[in-house]
Amino acid sequence: MSIIDKLFGASDKPRDTRAKPDGPMQKVLDELASFGGKPIETLSPAEARQQPTPTDAVHSLLRKAGKEPKSDDLGVKTTDITIPGAAGPIQARIYKPHDHSEDKLHPVVVYFHGGGFVIADLDVYDGGPRGVSRMADAIVVSVHYRQAPEHHFPAAHDDALAAYRWVLDNAQSFNGDPQKVAVMGESAGGNLAIGVSMMARDAGLPTPVHQVLVYPVAGVDMDNESYRENADAKPLNKPMMKWFVKHIFENEADAQDPRINIVENADLTDLPDSTVILAEIDPLRTEGELLADRLEQAGVGVRHKTFHGSTHEFFGMAMVLPDAMAAQTFAAHELKRAFGTAILPF
Repeated sequence: MSIIDKLFGASDKPRDTRAKPDGPMQKVLDELASFGGKPIETLSPAEARQQPTPTDAVHSLLRKAGKEPKSDDLGVKTTDITIPGAAGPIQARIYKPHDHSEDKLHPVVVYFHGGGFVIADLDVYDGGPRGVSRMADAIVVSVHYRQAPEHHFPAAHDDALAAYRWVLDNAQSFNGDPQKVAVMGESAGGNLAIGVSMMARDAGLPTPVHQVLVYPVAGVDMDNESYRENADAKPLNKPMMKWFVKHIFENEADAQDPRINIVENADLTDLPDSTVILAEIDPLRTEGELLADRLEQAGVGVRHKTFHGSTHEFFGMAMVLPDAMAAQTFAAHELKRAFGTAILPF
């Protein structure tokens, strides 16, 4: 077993199919339930975007513990900007560690948020990029994109590629190193991250130096092991995933596009080394595990960790969840290895 596995644990432990959230995770879920939000699958997209989020639950728990969520910025400063998307301007947020020197270039992570391509925004997914910026000592550019159903697939993917191109062309304007650009995303954003890697390869662009895929959307099989185990899970379940799919595509055939059904239809050769982070209590776990296997079969270097007792959305909750802190540390370590900035103890 490698030192990294000793630090972060191997990912091949037997899984309890009756898995329950651990104590800290359950506290977040209970807090979220206390807000009385309605099931997403019963709402319109506009209504769904107004529902309480897991981030709201984290902030509430912090306040109850006497902490103001905005009072601890984790040593990271942010700047909101607008950049060109594929069909007009899109929002982005740049995260930089406070102690970054302005007289040298720093590695960059292009970060795509989740939300099923329909809901959520840069604020809902602030915890992940903020933590990664500090721990990986990197500039993170978190990017919004056009969402369905107002903009069907592949609008989000087109915006994601446009954002990546912009970062390559403009990294030095914010002290970023255009030779050290990685991609990262959570859920739908994980799908966009690997989608950018595939599209950049196919377009002859420089490919990312690494990709971190956090519980990514990677397939279309809603009858696999984790979908059966977590059909009614919170905060993500099978009815919600069906609701997202209903809004994303203009026609059913689009779901077979290799950027969506990655595990069955995508060419995964010549992609960057990858870190795959999954949650045990998540409908997307099985397709994430299959994606890690498919990448390895395609000759891609892969580090994979499934966090037991954690649910979908856990990654950005490092201020209240030990598993989220461990996951962010794992991601940051792999990014620093790819950037050549890690100080290895061996």
